[in-house]
Amino acid sequence: MKIKRPLAAAAAALAVAGTGLATTAQAAPAPHRTAAKCPALTVSKGWYADNKNQLQRLLDTYGRCGDGYRKHDKPLAVFDWDNTVIRNDVGDATMFWMLRHGRIRTPEHGDWRTTSRYLTAPAAKALARACPATGRTLPTRTHTACADEIAAVYGEGATTTGKQAFAGFDHRRMEPQYAWLAQLLRGWSPHRVKDFAAAARAENLAAPIGAEQRVGTGEVTAWARYYDQQRDLIRTLKKAGFDVYVVSASPEPVAEVWAKGVGLDARHTIGIRNVTRDGRLTARLQGCGSVKDGTDSMITYIDGKRCAINERILGVRGKAAEKIQPAAKRQVFAAGDSDTDVSFLRDATGLRLVLNRNKPELMCRAYDNRDRRWLVNPMFIEPKGRQSAPYPCATTGYTGRDGTKAPVRRTDGSVIKDQQDTVYGGSTAR
Repeated sequence: MKIKRPLAAAAAALAVAGTGLATTAQAAPAPHRTAAKCPALTVSKGWYADNKNQLQRLLDTYGRCGDGYRKHDKPLAVFDWDNTVIRNDVGDATMFWMLRHGRIRTPEHGDWRTTSRYLTAPAAKALARACPATGRTLPTRTHTACADEIAAVYGEGATTTGKQAFAGFDHRRMEPQYAWLAQLLRGWSPHRVKDFAAAARAENLAAPIGAEQRVGTGEVTAWARYYDQQRDLIRTLKKAGFDVYVVSASPEPVAEVWAKGVGLDARHTIGIRNVTRDGRLTARLQGCGSVKDGTDSMITYIDGKRCAINERILGVRGKAAEKIQPAAKRQVFAAGDSDTDVSFLRDATGLRLVLNRNKPELMCRAYDNRDRRWLVNPMFIEPKGRQSAPYPCATTGYTGRDGTKAPVRRTDGSVIKDQQDTVYGGSTAR
């Protein structure tokens, strides 16, 4: 169903100086604060500088207290998931669990090229050599060579001997390593996949911070934590009347299991979607916009996240879903941590929260901050230290559709100059 969003003039922007929100119309009147209608953020620890206050002003302006708020026309907030709402990656957690428990099915006809149209011939041969097709599922629980090869192709995008595993994809719409996890869920029902994700979730939340586990012959991450700050922010946004969604580049059944932990249901959780047949997932993926189901050429990744938001939340159909929508329709708030989130973050009309993981294009845009809508915060758990070299915004910060590196440009075409890293672990002020 198509959802209308508050008009920019009705929601208005906050004052230019000192608020972090740019003005597109006249400044909004001061919000009318009441305990019943204006819920407040309660977690202060971990927020950098004035970030918490700016988020509170966003809540007060666009939420139930704002003069332009309409109950049946809620403002939209969209969060990335992995390393934005939680520390670490739920897709990784699920993949590692499946490898440890032998839950990856043998490829159709023993042909690994059926699992991804982008898998290279050397990778397919390496996987066929390492993984004996002796049953319905692969023996990754005990066959370390098979587990190692799958983990390398998934995690590194290369075989254990260093050969490129994927090629021929659009780098602004597809990350074949992320997509491959969804494709390796082939043959299982969504319910069974949720069971796998729930088991991995329980293990990762119970493990101490910094824990590792053995998969094949290697050691990989074995823990995850929800960020208290993001739980609080999501709770408060919902209480203030926002429509809150997660848009993740993890498989949708996996993201749904984890999103329950912050009070978001399946309808408000969007991830990579498989085409289903007879109640089971196939290795083919659902498309978006003009991209047809089964072509496997777009997932919820960079421009694909924009398309998913426009199509699945705003109700925009066809090729128009791939385009930037009018400001009055778009999300008021967005949060992310990686270059995969750049497009939908740029689309946000109010504030854009970035957790600093040293991702070049994202940090170039966030630090450039021409419209004063970007908030940069260190990660809340084990934040990264300062990147010593400037982000190469003026030369190689942007990745084109063919994978070519180029300068990061603003909407008007001008090049963003190289940016210093100023918000990092241990920093307290700009």
